[in-house]
Amino acid sequence: MTETQVKESGAARLPGTPAGKVAIITGGSRGIGRAIGVRLAREGGRVVLAARDERTLAKVVSEIAAEGGAATAFAADLRAAEAPAALVRAGLEAYGAIDIVVNNAGATRRGDFLEMPDSDWADGFALKFFGAVRLARAAWPHLKQARGSVLNIIGVGGRTPGAEFTIGGSVNGACLSFTKALADIGIRDGVQVNAINPGAIRTDRLRAWLEAAAAQHGGDIEAAARQMVQRTNTVRLGEPEDIANLAAFIVSPQGRFLQGALMDMDGGHTKTV
Repeated sequence: MTETQVKESGAARLPGTPAGKVAIITGGSRGIGRAIGVRLAREGGRVVLAARDERTLAKVVSEIAAEGGAATAFAADLRAAEAPAALVRAGLEAYGAIDIVVNNAGATRRGDFLEMPDSDWADGFALKFFGAVRLARAAWPHLKQARGSVLNIIGVGGRTPGAEFTIGGSVNGACLSFTKALADIGIRDGVQVNAINPGAIRTDRLRAWLEAAAAQHGGDIEAAARQMVQRTNTVRLGEPEDIANLAAFIVSPQGRFLQGALMDMDGGHTKTV
């Protein structure tokens, strides 16, 4: 574990934001997780960023420190059964409390259902689903004490799965159901529980997909992006900061009435009721 803690900057903060709160964010080295960590730190939160890549995590921690924020990096593979509890202990050692847990880690393989082995399915559930379950369970006593928040970053495939996304759709669907069940426990224990379903967001993963698509059409990535927007009939591709903005509101005092909400932030991608 590497840690950087510096004094909070004097920059103005939005009213009602989670200043002073301690937030654990998985998948925090890049993309949506990184954006959420940076946003909460800018508002005075103290963040614990977890991912497998220690070097990338250290870079994000340094960026937060350069802006006057407080961050700790915890490098681990959260598919390991003992890792989520170790992450909770690391957060407590660094900051003495846990107020917010953002379950963002996890990616699943796409492909032909008939050709994907059991190992692909087991791996798909290991991080995104079981990692979130174990982290929520390990952090729950501390969240209960703090009247804290759990926010699950899931995905629109849980509502509208496709033939090439049988694993991801199943994992996301399980995460949506888990969110609703945990939210009911949260009412009893005073813990807020919600989920965001991102659509197509400009992360490294999406960029790789766009590059592959562009290679078939002259190498123009932005043309491939426009085609995706047209094909899905959405307003635009999302940015990680779009999800971070909503996440910051949800875990703020102003978002406290949200409980068990499954919010699609996808530019209109989800067409079903």
